[in-house]
Amino acid sequence: MRAIAFTLNGQPQRVSVDEDRRLLWVLRTELGLTGTKFGCGRALCGACTVLVNTQAVRSCQLPMSAVAGQNVRTIEGLGQADRLHPLQRAFIDRAAFQCGFCTPGMLMAAYALLLKTPNPSTIEIIDSMDRNLCRCGAHTRIVAAIQSVARGQGERS
Repeated sequence: MRAIAFTLNGQPQRVSVDEDRRLLWVLRTELGLTGTKFGCGRALCGACTVLVNTQAVRSCQLPMSAVAGQNVRTIEGLGQADRLHPLQRAFIDRAAFQCGFCTPGMLMAAYALLLKTPNPSTIEIIDSMDRNLCRCGAHTRIVAAIQSVARGQGERS
């Protein structure tokens, strides 16, 4: 067990865990943040995507030792119920989800893309989102939602 300090959704956090424990399980079990989903457990589907600093990462494979001193943002830190992030609003407005299981990971991957590339082309969006799987088949609506935010509807922080 080791005390690991990091920033989570803008707030200082300290947890005592095995440094090899995966971030996904610390978020869901120790910290009660269940928005980040377990999908495949092999970093292939993207359901567990969170941001570490400004990079989209698969939390199912990220050991807590890699989180020490870093800034982690989960879907719970993207927007609030009374003030949705523009990406969240765009996903709703464009019906960019059905079952919603992949949505947190999709939103976090899209957020990371827009931080890095504020006005991505359609091809850049598709390439960036390619490793996040939506089993319902909402990919075209997801791309449209990201494009709408990239075109300037709202801030991205």
